[in-house]
Amino acid sequence: MLTLGIVNTYDKIKVLDAHYRAIARAAPICHAFGFHLALYDFPFKMSAEELVAYVMEKTTIGESGSYLKILYEKNHLSVSDLPKKGFPSQFGEIVITTSKPDPKRQVTPVNIAEEALRSRSFLFLVGLGHKGLPKELFERGKYHLDITCKGLSLETCTAIGAIPAHLSGLMANLETKK
Repeated sequence: MLTLGIVNTYDKIKVLDAHYRAIARAAPICHAFGFHLALYDFPFKMSAEELVAYVMEKTTIGESGSYLKILYEKNHLSVSDLPKKGFPSQFGEIVITTSKPDPKRQVTPVNIAEEALRSRSFLFLVGLGHKGLPKELFERGKYHLDITCKGLSLETCTAIGAIPAHLSGLMANLETKK
């Protein structure tokens, strides 16, 4: 299982347009490339089902949130607070997405794709906000992934699209070579 985890680093109390717009943008990407979507520390005090309805009401992005509804119906949507200790084990190994990976934890997209084809699960954490992922998460991630392999910093929604698309393409290419 591959999961895109979006960690809110914007306001944790007030709901901003950026919150539901990022969710609406991530849902079709996750659906298209077979990823689950996990949302952490969003200021929504509602169930996942209520969140789907809210996003569908607020935006036209992602077919007015219909892809988010599909993820929810397939049980591919998770909404929770950021875990104080470990992330749920069903999501697999934590992968910190960053343009500045720790050399000791750095992993390439090809390595991840190869392992995913061996049925390993990964949770790719992306920060939603000006500062990116909180630095304390960097220690919790077993792996650090620069999806560009060039040290290029991507805007959040660009990364949300690039990570699943690139990994999915690599996996398809590796499968074809078998």
